[in-house]
Amino acid sequence: MSSDSQSSTDADLPSETPVGVKLGSTRTVVSTPDDLERTLTCLATYEDALTGEERVLYGEEAAVEYPDRVRYMLRSGLPEDDDNAEDAATFFEAFMEANGVPAESGVVYAVPTIDNEEGIANLESVIESSSVGESLVRAYPESLCGAVPAFDGLDAVDSIFLSINLGSTNLEACAYRRGEQLAPFATGGVTGNEVDRRIVAYVEEETQGRVKVDITTAREYKEDHADFENFEPFTDVIQQPGGGAHEFTIEDSVMDAVDEYLDEVVEAVANDFLPELANDYMKVYQLALDERIVLTGGMACIPGLVEEFQRRLSEELQRDVEATAADRPDLAAAEGAQRIAEQLLLHQG
Repeated sequence: MSSDSQSSTDADLPSETPVGVKLGSTRTVVSTPDDLERTLTCLATYEDALTGEERVLYGEEAAVEYPDRVRYMLRSGLPEDDDNAEDAATFFEAFMEANGVPAESGVVYAVPTIDNEEGIANLESVIESSSVGESLVRAYPESLCGAVPAFDGLDAVDSIFLSINLGSTNLEACAYRRGEQLAPFATGGVTGNEVDRRIVAYVEEETQGRVKVDITTAREYKEDHADFENFEPFTDVIQQPGGGAHEFTIEDSVMDAVDEYLDEVVEAVANDFLPELANDYMKVYQLALDERIVLTGGMACIPGLVEEFQRRLSEELQRDVEATAADRPDLAAAEGAQRIAEQLLLHQG
């Protein structure tokens, strides 16, 4: 995958550090020219046994060590209230410090397409009140940031195309006309989280009630085994109450859940988003469908999903469409934001 920073000479690079941020409901990703880090978006605090001071743990460490009181502050994709905003700010500051992100940096952060002014304002406050981003702080739509790595350089910012974000908490779709967001659409009814809930129910059904997995296990099954190209049944083991182990095999539960999800994505795009876009921006609609549709978000990481989406949407629209995605759609929003930050710093300088 090409990168603006990779193709630039040292003289072309900004003196400040360009940083891309995606604060997500499940995971947060931070991209700098030299590194890319991701962690669970959660926080736990505890009292230092020696000093009595409050200490902060975040990410996987917090989730594993303090499952009884770990706090997930972006369950809906945004910090909904003051308490969640405060937790998000503490989490973000700790994550930036741990990864050595300097104060003299330019930060671009990805914002979901959600009609939630208070939540977006809280997210803005979390980033802008942090110790990083002294050179600049800007927000760009998540679906635009996520599309940047799927294009050559920053061509996404100067193109007409459709972007669909397949996230944990929302399905988002919009058209872009040279960076301008048109006909933004979002629904909380078609989500990666709903896939996880279905897997829980389908595993219990497939095993005739003998196995009940939790949401975290269901998500792991999805991330580790869902595959539209070469799915293979897999085996797991659980401990039985009273002792002993029960081995079971999953053949249908995971793929049934993701298959239904993809049908719902295609239906929402074809019957809700695209008619609205055509009604308001007919020429953009026509031009965009002649270009590749960019898929972003964690669900786009499932092998074969991009190609299967392309096939099903083509059938639904009764015309050929093409789809594409970055090499790592779950990391693309932060990577794209970092590339935008680099260009903003260069122009600012």
